[in-house]
Amino acid sequence: MTTEREVTEPTDSPPADPPVRTHRWGFGAFLLVFAVFVLSAVVIGALFGTVAPGSLDSVTVVLVGTMVPTVLATGTALLVTKLRGNGPKIDLRWSLTREDLRAGVKFGAIGLVCTTIAAVLWTNFVGEENASSAVGRLVENERMPLAAAILLFLFVWLLAPIGEEIIYRGLLWGALERLALGRWLVFVLTTVIFAISHLEPLRTSLLLVIGIPIGLARLFTGRLGASIVAHQINNFLPALAVLLVATGVMPA
Repeated sequence: MTTEREVTEPTDSPPADPPVRTHRWGFGAFLLVFAVFVLSAVVIGALFGTVAPGSLDSVTVVLVGTMVPTVLATGTALLVTKLRGNGPKIDLRWSLTREDLRAGVKFGAIGLVCTTIAAVLWTNFVGEENASSAVGRLVENERMPLAAAILLFLFVWLLAPIGEEIIYRGLLWGALERLALGRWLVFVLTTVIFAISHLEPLRTSLLLVIGIPIGLARLFTGRLGASIVAHQINNFLPALAVLLVATGVMPA
């Protein structure tokens, strides 16, 4: 006879098959969201690309150029789930339970070690002048007020991972599951697309390494909260470096 404990006891193992998807959005929704991100970044670059470095306006450009494309793309992704699905909680497997937090910390810590080692090796291979991320290059020659630098730090550490996980391990993951692909193939494809979509060719191999533990957190829990936590842990050191460079504490 099956006991109540056997019925209700939680498990960290994912289901054998992807959950049945009842939403009406697919891969085209991801392409729309990615287009919003790219086009908004292009428009911001065209409007503010001639601002002189070191001015107050240039600080605003760094903040706007870093934050606005991600915010707009994330908002579009959430809107898609509301208009053509069941909302983000159901469609994107949005949750933040104790199990999500524990899995996110575990995979985030593993990822932090792996990506730190990979970053050192990768920097030695491509050279320090090519090692900066897109955000890092924005602040290399830009001394920022402390409040602006802290705002950028918090965005890169905490908020950008939420947006990117909604887009890649949420919207894109759900779109690929809707095609009845296996869980591991969905994991591989989202990791590769995550790396390529950053549009930083020299850093694509490093972004693949970064994306693996984050994707595994999503894969093994079946939920978005774990991958968000793992991504935030992984982003802490790069965000701290951005803060120190932007305030002049650490050289670029």
